[in-house]
Amino acid sequence: MDKVLECYQNAFVEAFELEDKSQLSTLKYQSIEEWDSIGHMALMAELEAQFGITIKTEDLIQFESYNQGVDILARYNVRITL
Repeated sequence: MDKVLECYQNAFVEAFELEDKSQLSTLKYQSIEEWDSIGHMALMAELEAQFGITIKTEDLIQFESYNQGVDILARYNVRITL
C-alpha cells in the first residue's frame, strides 16, 4: 500500500478510533457518531501531524468527507492515490 494513503487512512482510524478501514471511502462529516465537531478537530490535528502541514480555516470547513479530503490535501502537496 502507498505510504501516503496509509498515513491518510491512519489519521481517520486514530481520530475516530475505527477498527475497520473498509468504511473509510463512504465516511462523511456526521455520518458516524465519532465525526462530530470535536472529532473533526481531532481529525484535522491528526492530518496536520501525519503530513507536517497546517490546514487553513477554509479548507478545514470544506473538509466534509474522506474522498473530499484527498482533493483538499492536494492543495498542500499531499498526493493521495485511492
